[in-house]
Amino acid sequence: MILQALKEYYDRLSGELAPEGFEKKSLEFLIIINKKGEFIDIADTRESDGRKLLGKTFELPRSISRQGSNAYKTTFLLWDHIGYVLGLPVEDKLSIKQHETWLNALHSLSPELKKDEGVAAILHFYDSGEFKKAISSPKIEDCLKSKPCNMSFKLNSDQFDIIPCHKVVKNYVTENLGTAEKNDDGDDNDTDNKTGVCLITGERGTITRTHSKTFINKDANSLVCFQKNSGYDSYGKEQGYNAPIIKSTEFAYVTALNTLLKSSTQKMMIGNMATIFWSQKKTQFESVFAHFFIESEKDDPSSNVSIVESLLRSPQSGEFIQDSPNIKFYVLGLAQGGGHRICVRFWKTGYITDFAINIRQHFLDLELVKPDFEPRFYTINQLLKYASPLDDKDRIPPNIEGELMRSIMEGTLYPLTLLQLVLRRIKNDSPPKEGKSDRWGANKSVRIALVKAYLNRYLRWNNQTTKEFMMELDTRQSSIAYRLGCIFAILERIQEKAYPRINATIRERYYGAACCTPVTVFPTLLRLKNHHIAKLENKGDVIFFERLIGEIIKPPSELIQPIYNFPSHLSLREQGEFAVGYYHQRQDLFTSKKEDTHGTSDVSNETVK
Repeated sequence: MILQALKEYYDRLSGELAPEGFEKKSLEFLIIINKKGEFIDIADTRESDGRKLLGKTFELPRSISRQGSNAYKTTFLLWDHIGYVLGLPVEDKLSIKQHETWLNALHSLSPELKKDEGVAAILHFYDSGEFKKAISSPKIEDCLKSKPCNMSFKLNSDQFDIIPCHKVVKNYVTENLGTAEKNDDGDDNDTDNKTGVCLITGERGTITRTHSKTFINKDANSLVCFQKNSGYDSYGKEQGYNAPIIKSTEFAYVTALNTLLKSSTQKMMIGNMATIFWSQKKTQFESVFAHFFIESEKDDPSSNVSIVESLLRSPQSGEFIQDSPNIKFYVLGLAQGGGHRICVRFWKTGYITDFAINIRQHFLDLELVKPDFEPRFYTINQLLKYASPLDDKDRIPPNIEGELMRSIMEGTLYPLTLLQLVLRRIKNDSPPKEGKSDRWGANKSVRIALVKAYLNRYLRWNNQTTKEFMMELDTRQSSIAYRLGCIFAILERIQEKAYPRINATIRERYYGAACCTPVTVFPTLLRLKNHHIAKLENKGDVIFFERLIGEIIKPPSELIQPIYNFPSHLSLREQGEFAVGYYHQRQDLFTSKKEDTHGTSDVSNETVK
């Protein structure tokens, strides 16, 4: 299904992507020679792209997969990296072997290719020793520093074309698409040129034994691969003959996948996972999809916010997208697997309208009252960062990124592991360092938003009749754990009011026990409350706090059960409800408003700082 969708994407962009037998590849440097093969100069094609220097992209004869100990025995047609083209660096023994392979391949070219004046000039360049002048060029230092350093040749008389792009070379590649390639051991890959029916298209053609590389990073470069002599061969069939894919189809899906992996608009990195996406036809949704999950660009910080807000308003305004809702959409998450293999973390297909509904629900679940300095919407990387130990998303357990993305795409429950990580951060984080103001401490808005979203999805997914959690304080919430969190926040605020210069509150000492085993802590905290409240000078505060706690323990509504006994244990989900209640009550206490407290209370007029 994945390869079929990629093949369809290649067919959709057939006029924009490289044709069969070619690939779009960057060449960082070009060796300029004349028709006699004499060295002229080395041209640097790189241009600045932010902090990086990127080489110019050309449509070159397709590279061949090369791995293993004999990989140096394979080279590309008229282009390759500096080790093959010039045998540099000279101290590297592998470069010497690569250069020998390059020279042998050049002299083994067909007479048809040697008739081209550019190819003939390259042969003269080496045979006459002109390559030594290139090695002595002062620009070689820049070549050696460049990573990567792919090179080819250009005649000084050619205004635009480089030699691998000459018409004779292109015709030769097109006419010889079915010729043998080299496999990982340097042997003929398709010497028998077996034909078969393609699993993807149903067409008959020459079967590909080893599939080309598709890089998501320097270590993971094989989406489809077959291990020889390891128990995977059956009925006398080895490697690609087990799952036959013909050469034209293999080229199409690899080209499409590499195009998406290099795209700046249809690829996003979530942790160490590369997520690519495309639609059956060209759509507006395809161009804005990444903006739902990644940070805004520096030159337009509000761009992503406006797109998400447009999505949230879409049921009322209908203004979000004009695409047909019946167009198929695909999302693929890839990460490094074992060895050089690429692991598929998740694969989601559906119609555009399904994705839009589920993504909208994701942001609705995350909605939370929060300070003005907090982001309007949280990205995936922000959610993962503040759930990870030490706010380092590289420490997130494997597969969490894929499970979270899958749950968003499908509208299902977030992974339980993510809730465990967030609650551990909330309970175990140390208080802020001296001199730093962090009123919320470990109960940061982003963490509480994630907990609230998990809880609401749990209730919805399990068809619970319990009232869902709102974005702000809900005095009608019947959850005992939620109300205990509210009480804990009030008790902490009483202590802060009684001792304005206190360094550590009950939050640092009792929070972990209060949210796990309330019966062991709350009787003690209520006794301490009596001591703290006696220190308050403003009697309006005393009345305000006492009434607030009383209404939570025994609500005015008969539909909400009073708290007669403190629970002996709270489950993981109830610990999340406790955290949300604590945060909501804290936020409510510090929100500017006026309350009838039978006296003037400055608590009710505080503002978030």
